[in-house]
Amino acid sequence: MRLLITGGSGVLGRAFLPLAEADGHQVRAPDHAELDLFDPAAVTKAMRGADAVLHLATRIQSLDKADQFGVWRENDRLRAKASVVLVDAALAVDAKTYIQPTVTFVYPAGQPVSEETPVREDVPVIMRSALAAEQQAARFAAAGRHGVVLRLGLLDGPGTGHDHANPSLGATLHTEDAGRALLAALTVPSGIYNVCRDGERVSNRRFTEAAGWHALR
Repeated sequence: MRLLITGGSGVLGRAFLPLAEADGHQVRAPDHAELDLFDPAAVTKAMRGADAVLHLATRIQSLDKADQFGVWRENDRLRAKASVVLVDAALAVDAKTYIQPTVTFVYPAGQPVSEETPVREDVPVIMRSALAAEQQAARFAAAGRHGVVLRLGLLDGPGTGHDHANPSLGATLHTEDAGRALLAALTVPSGIYNVCRDGERVSNRRFTEAAGWHALR
């Protein structure tokens, strides 16, 4: 499969690209100097010939900056605005698959949740762009294509600043398993999936049943 990846140099990209190449996929991962994700014509041109698009580009800040909205502005643009450009282009060039990772922090706190649980009414400002990006994946699926959202637990492992998981946060995931989940997303049915370790507050049952495996790390 021919894949176009955004954010290939980020935490998710570094975890995913070696797995995709080992699985036999042809991968293109232009960096921000090579492709302006806010330029519709450039994105459409770059996407020609791609079977699947994985929008992994983010500008995530540390959680201690959660109340500093200004430093999240570029991350919001990458999720909410670039996803519109990417989905428009994917539809225009007849790509078959669009994959969008987001986060499990959109759920209500303090209770067991699954994909059937409505997102919290007071979604933090810095999480609203994740929901906007999810809407673009849903738009792609509604057009009869394959659209997948992976709501990932808080990542730990190389490049994350977290050597160990923090179960108190409700959902966690090692970067290696995040890479494996992105690879599996190429073949699971359209929809939203939680991806996290077993036994956490956020249920990962839908994904483990669809993908046929659960987090190993």
